[in-house]
Order: sequence, then structure tokens, then C-alpha cells
Amino acid sequence: MIGTVFKLLVAAGAAYALMRFGLLMIGGLARPIPGPPPEGELRRVNLRYRCSSCGAEIRMTKSANDDPVAPRHCMDEMEEFAPAFE
Repeated sequence: MIGTVFKLLVAAGAAYALMRFGLLMIGGLARPIPGPPPEGELRRVNLRYRCSSCGAEIRMTKSANDDPVAPRHCMDEMEEFAPAFE
């Protein structure tokens, strides 16, 4: 009788722990995405540049502002382009 009650309490405790863990995981997924970063931090961008002299291509993924200055390559500014396939 005491062994059965003990097993029942252990099972109930394990079920409670699993339920609590699952709800915390789902709650973590439901949090909103944070807003834009404060001034001075890097922002996500998706820009592609091509050197008109040699054809080298660069993909920029982070920048200090939303409209960054084009990088330089072969002593010339690179041209922004849109890739053919994404």
C-alpha cells in the first residue's frame, strides 16, 4: 500500500515537472522579437555589391546604419546589385 502511494506521488511529481518544462518552452517561443537596436549597434541588412573592375562580389549582412556606404575594391566604389537567384 505505501509502495503504491509512493509510486503515485513520484509519477505525479514527474508529470508536473514535464508539464512545467513544456509550458516554459512554449512561453519562450511566444515572446515578441525585440525592437530595433539602439543607435551605434549593428543592424541586419542584406546587400550585395559587385566590383565593376574585377567582378568580385561581396554580401553585407550587418551595418551600423540602414543605408551604408558602398565598400571600395580595386580603388573604386562597388556597385549594388540584386542576385539573379535567391
